[in-house]
Amino acid sequence: MCLRAPSAACTATAAACVLALALVPVSVAAGAASEEQESEAAFQQQLAARQIRAAIVNRHLRRMRLTLRDGRHVVAVYPKHRFPALRAQLDAKHVKVTVLTPSQAKQETKKLRHPHHKLRYIVGGVLVAVIVLVAALVLIRRRRHLD
Repeated sequence: MCLRAPSAACTATAAACVLALALVPVSVAAGAASEEQESEAAFQQQLAARQIRAAIVNRHLRRMRLTLRDGRHVVAVYPKHRFPALRAQLDAKHVKVTVLTPSQAKQETKKLRHPHHKLRYIVGGVLVAVIVLVAALVLIRRRRHLD
């Protein structure tokens, strides 16, 4: 199709490919987390060393956002039915604990949803539209040359 001189169809196809490749890093960057995940063992070590300043608990996600004494933020995920024991441990070490209300927890859940799936569908739709447009241009061009 693009073996001869570059035509409008070839230029449009090349532009669509460049656009699709340019959007890939955007979708990867959107999914990157700003807080590092932490294992339960690391959480217990930090708690024993009194490195945790504050904890914000999302019971809906079973997730704790910890603020450390050095200013870093980390996320620790705890198993089901383990919150009362963790709360007691945090209170024993005099850590300020904030438990999100159910409505706040659901809003945080919405924030954590990754948009890369939506971007994939948008990029796919644009790519299909460009392919259909290029195919239509090629067919119209052929019919004109045949007449």
